[in-house]
Parts: sequence; structure tokens; C-alpha cells
Amino acid sequence: MKILLIEDDMNLGNGVRIALRDQGMQVIWVRTLEDAARSIEQDSYELVLLDLGLPDGDGLALLARLRAARLPVLILSARDSLEQRLRGLDGGADDYLVKPFALAELLSRVRALARRSYGYDGDTVEVRGLQLHVPTRRVSVHGRTVELTTSEHALLKTLLMRADRVMTRRVLEEHILPGGLANASNTLDVHMGNLRRKIGDGYIRTVRGVGYVIDLHDPRAAQGAP
Repeated sequence: MKILLIEDDMNLGNGVRIALRDQGMQVIWVRTLEDAARSIEQDSYELVLLDLGLPDGDGLALLARLRAARLPVLILSARDSLEQRLRGLDGGADDYLVKPFALAELLSRVRALARRSYGYDGDTVEVRGLQLHVPTRRVSVHGRTVELTTSEHALLKTLLMRADRVMTRRVLEEHILPGGLANASNTLDVHMGNLRRKIGDGYIRTVRGVGYVIDLHDPRAAQGAP
């Protein structure tokens, strides 16, 4: 899981980063609103840990942008009054943890938020019967094992871990496919075609002119498709 940590306190930020990495999570740590906004623009994440008292402004100012990107957000703040906690949750955060906190509780809340958002339990992510076991890279569809290439696996993992969020072609090409392959205009389309053939119809949806998405709920069901 790739996490964006937005925290200006050096000691706390370093402690949180180490604790998350020890659990096998990838952490990008920034200390200002400006750096956070830039990082969100340039990269993709599964979850955000957001401090509110930042040197260049209030972290609440970033919440609307994070929600628009459909990113799960856990606020980390010393603001402990009920009014302040409600303001953060009503502003779009998924959870709120008051400082100081135990790292064990932070890790537990991160795992819980990942489960709620992606069905990810630390080892396995599953959407509508399509399952990826992260440690072994095993992929199955309703119990049927599917063999994928390295690039197909990377694409599927990215889409599953960001289920319900559209991944742009640029992000998939630049961050998933090897550099040389990303230069070929149809390489991504070929990999997607092969991946769809292997896992079956109804999982990967094309958003024309933008990219691809795996929906948490089958959009065809809402349209009355068989």
C-alpha cells in the first residue's frame, strides 16, 4: 500500500514512516501543504495521513482536493475538541486520530481504513470475486487461478488498490510500465486487452479519453444488464 504522510513534526513523521514501512507499506513523507499538493498531482496513493497544523496553512484546506481524488484520509492532529474533530470528519476525512497516539493504534486504524476502502486486509485485496494475494502475487477469479505477466500484474494491482478511482493513461504508463515500453503508444492498450481476456469481462472499465477503473460495484447491475 502506498501512503502519503503529510506531517511537519520531524520526530513524529519519522516514527510514523518507520512504523508503516516495517509493515511493508510504501510511504512518501512531505511536510507542507505545497509539497503535498504537488505530490498528489504527480503521483498516486492509496491512503493519506494528514496533519492539520502545517507551516504553510491548515490541512483542512487540502481535504476537498483529497476527497475529489477519492482518497481515504486519516487526520492526525492535536486538536482534540469535539467541534474540531467533527469539523475534520464533516470536511471529508474518514477517520480522526488525536495526538499523542500509540503507533499500534495508528497501524490498526490504517489497516481498518484500507479494509473499508479497498477490501484490503494487509495480504489480500478483493473486488467482486477478483482476488489478488499481495505476498505471493497470486491472482484468482472466483477461485480460478489466473496467470499474469509482470506488467499485467502491476496494472491489475494498481487498479485494484485504487478501486473506484479512475487511473489516467499517463499514470499507468509512467508509474507501472517499464520506461521503454511506455514510449509505445499502444503498449498499454495491448496489456489491458490481455489482462481483460484473462480475468474476464466486467472488471476493467475504460473511461474514454481519461484511463481505466475497476468499480467496486458492477455498473452493469445498476443498468439492469444480465
